[in-house]
Amino acid sequence: MRIGIDLGGTKTAAIALGDNGETLAYKRIPTVTPHDYDWSVETIVDLVAAMEAKTGRRGTVGIGTPGSVSPVTGLMRNCNSVYLNGRPFERDLRTALGRPFRIANDADCFAVSEAKDGAAAGARSVFGVIIGTGSGGGLVIDGKLLTGPNAVTGEWAHNALPRPRDDELPGPACYCGRHGCIETYVSGPGMAARHQEAGGEPLSPDSILARATADPADPRAAKAFDDYVDRLARSLSL
Repeated sequence: MRIGIDLGGTKTAAIALGDNGETLAYKRIPTVTPHDYDWSVETIVDLVAAMEAKTGRRGTVGIGTPGSVSPVTGLMRNCNSVYLNGRPFERDLRTALGRPFRIANDADCFAVSEAKDGAAAGARSVFGVIIGTGSGGGLVIDGKLLTGPNAVTGEWAHNALPRPRDDELPGPACYCGRHGCIETYVSGPGMAARHQEAGGEPLSPDSILARATADPADPRAAKAFDDYVDRLARSLSL
């Protein structure tokens, strides 16, 4: 049995898969807000235990996280869940779980999955993009994940928004220290923030989309969604 954990900024989920890929158990819980480092470690341990209790089987464990483990320091970096940055997450999880496991960037996991037996199966070159609380990307060539010497190959979201309009300069401040990063526009929180900056009331991305596609549409929500689509298209054109 294989157990997979997805540690996200909005939700944390676990799945247990049988030898033939069948789902044996699944559990999803909201990620605590404000984000808490110790909570994340403890929750992963609890989710693994829950999967094994439900199935009555012991499984191998793989964990997808925002950002990545630095090959140099062993510390987390480039995480939109910024409470992870600079922390020895892999080491602390190893102590807490008391067993071997694998940990990788969530976008890399997604790209490999789609390249192996998903929408991009059989393609020689695969660029997988995830958009949620943050934004990320992974690159697979000839069935092999490319991570590069710094384990950030494919991470497009901290490039500057391509071909910015005058009203998009210098761009929103990003947690990475720059302005105008793609992630500040095409993540869920990025859409919500840009909608509010344009005079809209505070809304979740789901609510913005619902209002943008209602009949009649909310003009501010429709403009926010149109801008989001345009910025996503520009970002993917890199």
